[in-house]
Amino acid sequence: MMKLSVAIVCALVAAAALVIGGEPAAASELKVGYYGKTCKGVENVIKWHVIKALKQNRRTGAALVRLLFHDCFVRGCDGSVLLDKSYENPHPEKEAPVNIGLAAFDLLEEIKAAVEKRCPGVVSCSDILIYAARDAGSILSNGHVHFDVPAGRLDGFVSSADEAQRELPDSTMTVQQLADNFAAKGFDTEQLVILSGAHSIGAGHCSSFTGRLSEPPQQIVPAYRDLLNYKCSQGANPDVVNNVRDEEYATVARFMPGFTSRVRKISDFLDNTYYHNNLAKIVTFHSDWQLLTNQTSLDKVHEYANNGTLWDEDFSDSLLRLSKLPMPEGSKGEIRKKCSVSNHFQY
Repeated sequence: MMKLSVAIVCALVAAAALVIGGEPAAASELKVGYYGKTCKGVENVIKWHVIKALKQNRRTGAALVRLLFHDCFVRGCDGSVLLDKSYENPHPEKEAPVNIGLAAFDLLEEIKAAVEKRCPGVVSCSDILIYAARDAGSILSNGHVHFDVPAGRLDGFVSSADEAQRELPDSTMTVQQLADNFAAKGFDTEQLVILSGAHSIGAGHCSSFTGRLSEPPQQIVPAYRDLLNYKCSQGANPDVVNNVRDEEYATVARFMPGFTSRVRKISDFLDNTYYHNNLAKIVTFHSDWQLLTNQTSLDKVHEYANNGTLWDEDFSDSLLRLSKLPMPEGSKGEIRKKCSVSNHFQY
């Protein structure tokens, strides 16, 4: 009986330790090569899985880059966007309307399983997400977007759809609202413009740009507005590519025949075409067009349209800065065994 009691006590202590977790690392404590001794070669493992996934579907790369932003902008880079519904988190970030269309969760679970097999309980899901998004950005840009990832993050316990809806920028915002939203995270208007360039890849649901479908010619080229209206009539809230360059050739030929020479056989190429499209008023979201209504942001749109190399460098730097956003003060963290659930829910 004594042995059984001791075993129970030990199990409870272990479970409590999992719940309490450890203190998250500050941005200054994150380190490039963090897993060099504890999980050697982990970055190569992650990159291999990302390359394989993007060979099957390049849109997965855009999903990973988007996940980095949507995770780090809410509660810092803690993997909170990866958590499924649970007793403690009945309405996780995934359920927020602003997070509609988030994807690549299965890929991250696949990577996590491979990493756990190699180094059990060592590498956090939040670090895996940053590594994977970095690799996706590099692949989609032919290596022009790249940065060394400082690691050492812990996975958080809290995930709230309401918090995500409050914290993340919305596609209907004005440029001032966007600037205020980014300023709350320590980013200026220049970085707002830089990170908006990610809309050169990926897709958005029609519900995210409903108002755009009736905006005047001063805000959107009528032929592109007609194209969007056509695409959005094809189903219940379908998704539409962010960059008209990635549309089907036949659709572009029907609505914007003068643009057909720029349609690409390979989609989701991460580059500065977003800025050219914005100046031409053929961007999907109202928030994109809003960047043309402020002199500071307009000047940066022109600058990046004229200098793609500069945008590659500045986008890389901004992703790195984004990846260092910390968890809220006083937060606890853990190394999850699965990215979608906290460890203590598995007991």
